[in-house]
Amino acid sequence: MRMNRDKMHAFLTIGVICGILLAFTVADFLNEDRLYSEKEKRVLAAKPELSKEALLDGSFMEDYEAYVTDQFVARDKWIGMKTSVELAMQKQEINGVYLCDDDYFIEKHEEADFAPELVEEKLALLEPLVEQWDAKVMLVPTADNIMKNRLPDYAEYFDQSAFLETVAERVGEDNYIDVYSTLLEHRDEELYYRTDHHWNSLGAYYGYKAWEEAMGYQELNYNPDSMKTVSEDFLGTLYSKVNIEVKPDTIKYFPSTDILPKTVIYDMSVRKDSYYEAKHLDTMNQYGFFLDDNHPFIEIDTGISNGKTLFLIKDSYANCMVPLMAPQYEKIYVIDLRYMNGQLFPFMESYEPEEGMDVLVLYNCVHFLEEFKYW
Repeated sequence: MRMNRDKMHAFLTIGVICGILLAFTVADFLNEDRLYSEKEKRVLAAKPELSKEALLDGSFMEDYEAYVTDQFVARDKWIGMKTSVELAMQKQEINGVYLCDDDYFIEKHEEADFAPELVEEKLALLEPLVEQWDAKVMLVPTADNIMKNRLPDYAEYFDQSAFLETVAERVGEDNYIDVYSTLLEHRDEELYYRTDHHWNSLGAYYGYKAWEEAMGYQELNYNPDSMKTVSEDFLGTLYSKVNIEVKPDTIKYFPSTDILPKTVIYDMSVRKDSYYEAKHLDTMNQYGFFLDDNHPFIEIDTGISNGKTLFLIKDSYANCMVPLMAPQYEKIYVIDLRYMNGQLFPFMESYEPEEGMDVLVLYNCVHFLEEFKYW
């Protein structure tokens, strides 16, 4: 009799588990796939196409696993539950984000993720830009390098100072812009958002000063004390990863850059007359306030007649620095290689005036190593 009860209990347990799995399977099947996660601020994995090649090389299973993980029903709620459990265990790193002093979230980057072969591959891509275009290179360190003092004890991080020394050697001192030293001098100031992976307007200001000095351009009198606040409820990409209630960030900008450009043309079609787009302040992607978020190509006519042109190859770190640079040029062309198709050099040639142009590569160090490539 006892054996029958044990069997019944076992069958019941198995039945409940199978029922739960079936319910989640049905829910996943009925759940409409999402293209983008507003909370995580990233594109979600799409269902991969089955092919013989993908099946044989193993990429189909890898892509399908990523698809299931990203499209799992009630994913945001499960992430929140996972975070609550990890906090109860007093973990200091959640989903690749360190929980740091002064309510800072700092993204984790490990040395092992940036092998020497990867570094060499990316540096080799810079050489033609330097040789043919005399390009200047400005790679911005991420928060874990400038704010090491805020990291948890024994936290791992990718030492970007050594990497940047290698960059300087490869491109030459005349073409390398050292923003690392400048930011390090001001590390006790708030140079990065607490809840987002970007530097803020103060960090970009110090980046601009390093660039301005390296280029030998006339000093523009920007005053950090006069920055204007446009949002006090910004919760960025790192907040989305850890899902912990925290005091929101403040977004500021320099009001002197309110001087309207003649035109800002996004993607060769959409015309604006400002470097800022306030509509993003009502979304989760408030950093999109700067340069209307990320676009493949932006053409700026500043309205200044000095015959100078800048061709900027960048990631999103540049978005809040471009308005500071604008008064130094008549024309600025901004390209984000992540969203463009075609050949880079012929494209650059088509926009180069007879008198030549400045070329600047502006990325953060991690994005450069992960994303920088020609089309």
